[in-house]
Amino acid sequence: MIDISILNKLNAPTKEERLENLKEVLKTTQFPPAVPQYINNHIHTTYSFSPYSPTAAVYAARMEGLCTAGIIDHDSISGAKEFLEAAKIVDIPVTIGMEARVSMDGTRMEGKRTNNPDQVGVSYMTIQAVRHDKIDTLTEFFKPYQDARHLRNRKMVENINKLLPAIALDYEKDVLPLSLAKENGGVTERHLMYALAIKLVKQVGKGQAMIDKLLDLGISLSKKQETQMLDEEYPFYEYDLLGILKSAFVPKIYVDATDECPKLKDMVDICSKIDAYLCYAYLGDVGDSVTGDKKAQKFEDDYIEDLFECLKEENVKAVTYMPTRNTPEQLTRLRKLCDDYGMFQVSGEDINSPRQSFVIKAMENPMFANLIDATWKLIEHENNK
Repeated sequence: MIDISILNKLNAPTKEERLENLKEVLKTTQFPPAVPQYINNHIHTTYSFSPYSPTAAVYAARMEGLCTAGIIDHDSISGAKEFLEAAKIVDIPVTIGMEARVSMDGTRMEGKRTNNPDQVGVSYMTIQAVRHDKIDTLTEFFKPYQDARHLRNRKMVENINKLLPAIALDYEKDVLPLSLAKENGGVTERHLMYALAIKLVKQVGKGQAMIDKLLDLGISLSKKQETQMLDEEYPFYEYDLLGILKSAFVPKIYVDATDECPKLKDMVDICSKIDAYLCYAYLGDVGDSVTGDKKAQKFEDDYIEDLFECLKEENVKAVTYMPTRNTPEQLTRLRKLCDDYGMFQVSGEDINSPRQSFVIKAMENPMFANLIDATWKLIEHENNK
C-alpha cells in the first residue's frame, strides 16, 4: 500500500487535480527497478470499486515494481483515459480494458454455473486491449446496461433495509456518492456493502463494539477478522468490514441480474467491431482455497470441455485466468485446453482492496512466460493504429 498522504493526493476529486498532483509527487519519488516478470492486467479503480483512482493505481503499480499494468473496471471503461495519461507521466506501458457479466442464454452454457458465485447462467468476461479511439464507443454501448444495474441496485438496497431496518440505507444519498456513477463509473454490490459499513461504523463505532454488533447480527468472525475489527486506527477499517458484510449479506439480499447483462452474441459483436479481445475469465472449483479467501464452491470444472466447446461455437477466442488462485492441476488442464482450442491466454489478478499487493508472484515461474508475452501483445494491439 502506498503512503496514505500520497494516496489522498492521487485520489483528489477531479482528474485534472489527480494528474497535477502526480507530477508533483514524482518530484520526490524514486521508483524501484521494474521487474520484467511483474505484470498485472486486472487492476480495479474508483470507476468500479477500489481505493485507487486510475492515477493512484498507475503510481502504486509502478511503486511495487510492475513493468506494466492494466486497468479493468466493472461495467465501465471510463477510467481508461486517465489511466493512459497517468501512465504517460510515470513512463510505464499499460493496457486498458473492462469487465462485464454476460448472459449465457441461448448457448450450451444456459442455466449452468460457470464463474459467477452469485448466479447461474451469467459469466464474467473481460474486454482486453481496447484501442484508445474506441473507449467512447464502449462507454455508449454499456450505458443502458449501467442504467439497468442501478434499478437492480435499488432493489437490493430495499432488501438490505428489510433485513436491517435500523440502518435505513438510501441509494441516492449513501451509495451513489461512493461511486463515480456521474462519470459513467460502475456501481457494484461492494458499493452497497461499503455504504452499509460506513453507516454501521457511525451507529456502533469500531473495536469491540463492532464485534459485538456483528455477533448480534448472527455473523461469526474468524480470529483474523476479529483482529481487523479491533484495529481502530487502520485507515481502511470500512474496507475490512465490507468484506465481512459481503460474505454475510450479499447472498441474502441478492437480486438476479438480467437486463444489465449483455447477451454473449452482443458482446462478441461489439468486441469484433472495436477489434478488442473478449476473454472468458476462468475461476475453477474452489475446495481448499489456494489463497484462503474463497469459500468452497463448485464452478465450471465438471464440464470445462463443454464450456470450451461453447466458447468456440460463440466465437470467443481468449481466456483470462489468475495463476495464484488455482491449483497446479487446474492450471495444467486449463492451459492444455487453451492450446487445444487455440485460445489466446491472458492473465491478471483483480486488485480492489488496500491490503492486496499488485504483484503476481506466480509470474516468476517460467511456465507463465507466455502470459508475460501476451501482455506485451495486448499493449501492441491496442496501440497499433
